Amino acid sequence: QVQLVESGGGLVQAGGSLRLSCAASGSIFSINAMGWYRQAPGKQRELVATITPGYSTNYADSVKGRFTISRDNAKNTVWLQMDSLKPEDTAVYYCFADLPYAPRSWGQGTQVTVSS
Repeated sequence: QVQLVESGGGLVQAGGSLRLSCAASGSIFSINAMGWYRQAPGKQRELVATITPGYSTNYADSVKGRFTISRDNAKNTVWLQMDSLKPEDTAVYYCFADLPYAPRSWGQGTQVTVSS
């Protein structure tokens, strides 16, 4: 069983920055893709960014150029650096990890609030 623990959310003014962290622990031999989703009130969960073990990345159009995803394979950790934050980035952010032959693992979620 794998646990994902997130940290780094909070309240920030528009234009500011936050850095989210997500550390995986448990019975881990390897992790395929890792990434982040977010869900704003009254909206569907949407994909924010993903990163492969080989460090290939993919971003939602709404965050390209502002967010940067990175990972440390040895530490089973993924980060999301969020710059130039906008009020529309306000949401609960969830990290995920895809392990071989296992259902997707999810973090507990961390609140990000951007004030105008």
